[in-house]
Amino acid sequence: MDPSAARTLRAAVVQMTSGADVNANHLTADRLVREAAAAGARLVVLPETWNLMAGPDAALAGAEDLDGPSVQLARGWARELGLTVLAGSIGERTLEARRVYNTSTLIAPDGQIAGVYRKLHLFDVEVAGRTYRESDGAAPGTQIAVVDVGPLRVGMSVCYDLRFPELYRHMIDLGATAFVVPSAFTAQTGRDHWEVLLRARAIENQAFMLAADQVGRHPDGSESYGHSMIVTPWGEVIAELVSGVGLAIADLDLALLERVRATLPALTHRRPEIYES
Repeated sequence: MDPSAARTLRAAVVQMTSGADVNANHLTADRLVREAAAAGARLVVLPETWNLMAGPDAALAGAEDLDGPSVQLARGWARELGLTVLAGSIGERTLEARRVYNTSTLIAPDGQIAGVYRKLHLFDVEVAGRTYRESDGAAPGTQIAVVDVGPLRVGMSVCYDLRFPELYRHMIDLGATAFVVPSAFTAQTGRDHWEVLLRARAIENQAFMLAADQVGRHPDGSESYGHSMIVTPWGEVIAELVSGVGLAIADLDLALLERVRATLPALTHRRPEIYES
């Protein structure tokens, strides 16, 4: 066995145009996950709401438990293909009558759920004349999740979380070396902010960013930006799918991460005793 193999991890981010047909979304995801595995990926990241994207009423009607069909499908891929699968996010049932969690699950190669993250920051904004009120149909999570994946320690986040650097810095304090960002980033904000924010989070935290985005128009009239990408701890985009449904794949080199952190040791120069006063 090549000793360097343990120091790298091939990862794939999946780009989809999910809609109201859960079965069709499952079939598309199945094809892309299998393509990623055939290309040698050992970590596959699906986008936000990959199983169903059709507005708040449909999301509520289609909400699932974590032992529901979408997560079970992802667990099957992990077992069959020997992958770690970040099952993007799904609408997870809550005890509230009219709200779901926007929940991401990380599944180990044995098919067990290794991490669960419920989106902390909900997208309540007005963009280009359209109002988004995620909190009308979703409840915010309350916990941070950082999980070991092979040679990486992966911090979990979802879409709008990308605008909150304190979340990623806290995950660095928990040992994160990479972040997953399943998203349905709007086309309007994506043009100006998506790559800038991903590269900034990578540079300031000296960590890999794996960002799987939705792309194109959805049944609720929203439009997602695409440009799914993988970014190095130096801030370099090493894989990107600009448009269309498909994959972006890259090898994550742990030696690069260690060089960046050793030669530009910004993380060790922090002054938390000042910030917390």
